[in-house]
Amino acid sequence: MDQVKQKGETRASDVLQRLRDDILSCELKPGEKLRFEALRDRYEVSFSTLREALARLAAESLVTSEGQRGFVVAPVSIEDLEDLTNARVLLERENLRLSMKQGDDAWEADILASYHRMDRLQSRLGEHYYFDADWAQLHSQFHFALVKASGSPVLLEMRAKLFERAHRYRRMSSQFRTQWRPKETEHKAIMDAVLDREPAALDLIERHIRETTENVIEFAGHLFRDEEPGGAKAAG
Repeated sequence: MDQVKQKGETRASDVLQRLRDDILSCELKPGEKLRFEALRDRYEVSFSTLREALARLAAESLVTSEGQRGFVVAPVSIEDLEDLTNARVLLERENLRLSMKQGDDAWEADILASYHRMDRLQSRLGEHYYFDADWAQLHSQFHFALVKASGSPVLLEMRAKLFERAHRYRRMSSQFRTQWRPKETEHKAIMDAVLDREPAALDLIERHIRETTENVIEFAGHLFRDEEPGGAKAAG
């Protein structure tokens, strides 16, 4: 009985992660209706497992519940992106501040190793590195390595969820960009400042986040659905 229950929990966890990945990578488009029949065929799971996964994604603001009408992929907007960015800056700065205060030798070594892995892969991939899923994973690991010594599981969990939500916007932007900022230079500067425990590291990470948002708006802003007060779609 326990083995059957564990298998069911593993299955539910698997479909949750697959759904999350498909939303964050924009395989499932913002505003897309999530029809249970199509999802059941796509992920080969029961309706009850799908409903549980969608409810959890709604709690993460990646899916929106429409009551009896079901679920849709959460829409995107410049307003949401800017609000998300402001929240990320607050969490990133505080986690980084605590990490620089409390980080030990193992923390420093992990930062150096994660940066090296990311930088090496970026060099091999060339100018199209941004489209590579492995690079995106290493990029996420590098940014987590910077803050993981904060000592606050709650702050780190909140930060991780917002980082994932921001990835959806970055992914949309990458489809229309013709050039990228020299991120290896930014990442190196952030890393050096963090390892030296320089207060300026907090401003560098904030600038890094905000400039990314500015570029997303520049290159993919035309895709975002902006809402006027009262829920009416903005004209234009």
